Amino acid sequence: MKPITKEVYLKWYEEMQFWRKFEDKLAALYIQQKVRGFLHLYNGQEAVLAGALHAMDLSKDKMITAYRNHVQPIGMGVDPRRIMAELLGKATGTSQGLGGSMHIFSKEHGFYGGHGIVGGQIPLGAGLAFGDKYFETGGVTMTYFGDGAARQGSLHETFNMAMLWKLPVVFIVENNGYAMGTSVERTANHTDIWKLGLGYEMPCGPVDGMNPIKVAEAMYEAIERARRGDGPTFLEMKTYRYRGHSMSDAQHYRTKEEVEEYKKIDPITQVLDVIKENNYATEEEIEAIDKRVRDLVSECEKFAEESPYPELNVMYDVVYEQENYPFLPHKL
Repeated sequence: MKPITKEVYLKWYEEMQFWRKFEDKLAALYIQQKVRGFLHLYNGQEAVLAGALHAMDLSKDKMITAYRNHVQPIGMGVDPRRIMAELLGKATGTSQGLGGSMHIFSKEHGFYGGHGIVGGQIPLGAGLAFGDKYFETGGVTMTYFGDGAARQGSLHETFNMAMLWKLPVVFIVENNGYAMGTSVERTANHTDIWKLGLGYEMPCGPVDGMNPIKVAEAMYEAIERARRGDGPTFLEMKTYRYRGHSMSDAQHYRTKEEVEEYKKIDPITQVLDVIKENNYATEEEIEAIDKRVRDLVSECEKFAEESPYPELNVMYDVVYEQENYPFLPHKL
């Protein structure tokens, strides 16, 4: 694995801080009714993404996830201004404003969604991996889902086939403790979700999802196993979300004290503590990073606000393409 150096820590801090502030800005825009529909924020889970990106080869590896999916494509290289524009339903968005919060997508950067059907992305991730194996690309697909989706039947069908065909895929459950408002303890008679892999003799295990180093180490081992042709791995990232399931979540199922306890192990704070303990940056340099983050978030907001909404005809242009029905041609 690439060494975790001073530069990596500083990169982690700037990126994770940006993801956090980006989501905070979206929350504010949602309250202003500039973001419509559902909005699921990633606050608290940033180490899962930061660690994974350190272990991945972005020139050929892919990622697919559920609907808590705004910052992952940013990490994969998508312009964050276009992500925010998509969330505001603007024509400059990643899907011309037609996908919205839950369906961010970028084939160019290896990010395949953004899926609103709970667990629907699990077999799709295996399908992407099958394509990589068939065409011998050397790529590995990171397939993410939440603890609630781990109870879907499609997971078992996919695990079975992935092991049978030794697909180059890493399955990652981001266990943030609650499937919407239902705790893990109430969804099954077991709480160690990673053990589901044992039934398929799939390498599996728990990972501290609040620590990007632990995530990077576990992900690297799993990715290299897949790249060698030895098949999939199932990792349970034990993490936590500081905001509700979505912006409409009143969070009656947990206490404020519980949230505050988890904030004591905030992944961003953990990274910043290492930076300070090792004198990787002065207070002035850290403030300069924070300013760059604030400025970029403001730039994203300005770009999205000033972008036009898509023309009404676009809704039809991207739906129909039929030779003997020329009135609604597919134009995009």
